[in-house]
Amino acid sequence: MKVALITGITGQDGSYLAELLLEKGYEVHGIVRRASLINTHRIDHIYEQLKLHYGDLTDSTNLVRVIQQVRPDEIYNLGAQSHVKVSFEMPEYTGQTDAIGTLRVLEAVRLLGMEDRVRIYQASTSELYGLVQETPQTETTPFYPRSPYGVAKLYGYWIVKNYRESYGMYACSGILFNHESPRRGETFVTRKITIGLKAIFEGKQECLYLGNLDALRDWGHAKDYVEAMWLMLQQEEPEDFVIATGKQYSVRKFVEESASYFGMQIIWRGEGLDEIGYDVFTGKEVIKIHSKYFRPAEVETLLGDATKAKEKLDWEPKISFKQLVQDMCIHE
Repeated sequence: MKVALITGITGQDGSYLAELLLEKGYEVHGIVRRASLINTHRIDHIYEQLKLHYGDLTDSTNLVRVIQQVRPDEIYNLGAQSHVKVSFEMPEYTGQTDAIGTLRVLEAVRLLGMEDRVRIYQASTSELYGLVQETPQTETTPFYPRSPYGVAKLYGYWIVKNYRESYGMYACSGILFNHESPRRGETFVTRKITIGLKAIFEGKQECLYLGNLDALRDWGHAKDYVEAMWLMLQQEEPEDFVIATGKQYSVRKFVEESASYFGMQIIWRGEGLDEIGYDVFTGKEVIKIHSKYFRPAEVETLLGDATKAKEKLDWEPKISFKQLVQDMCIHE
């Protein structure tokens, strides 16, 4: 039986990955941070099948102990401070977890002399591309991160590559474009939209405030993307892969698609911070813009080209944008 260790197991991706690995017969271990409130709701349905360990990516001695105890065949490093806007307010902590945290995992494996037996997946991100240098973005597109989160993840990407080339470790990065699901954190824009529109539909909220409606993203479903993570660790040689749908939609389109599920049709009037989205059927103001939801440095467009993943991993997304939005709305 293969043994897997997942950092960030209580998050969106960690919970879907844990399900997938259990289905494949793995013994699944996860690292969870101690908190005063219970934070395992995403994995409650499989809780008894998992082996959980308290830990943190900022604590190297803890990581060494857990990895030594678990002796995993595969490590999936999904743990991170993953909110881009928050990274501007907590840049040091973001660097400690997302950048140096990755180094701590790699170094723990190396110091334990397990570099020949452990395969490591690093959760990288399309935020590496930031101010995009070409469209679509591939594995060879130059990086230009536009947030402390993106910069920290860039260190993570390069240190994985460095340890792979320096020590012969099977370590690779998945450059995953935006991936959502009903399990997405409630502070992320897609989830904020579906929660807010449902509340408006039920009469519990009057208006939803958003930021940059014209930001373009390549949105997939997290359930599809965790399969790509697993496939990356099943290859003969470690390589980095872009994981994306190759299709792009605006935040505005996500709003319109979600609104239609709740029986609303949005029309837009005004420009910039004065733009307002009205429901055609009621004439009510549904969407307003607020400056506090804009990032200090915006990433206007992201569009991935996952040709390499299709050719080498035989991976393609199964869930469409429309199906993704519907899945999120149904589960609110």
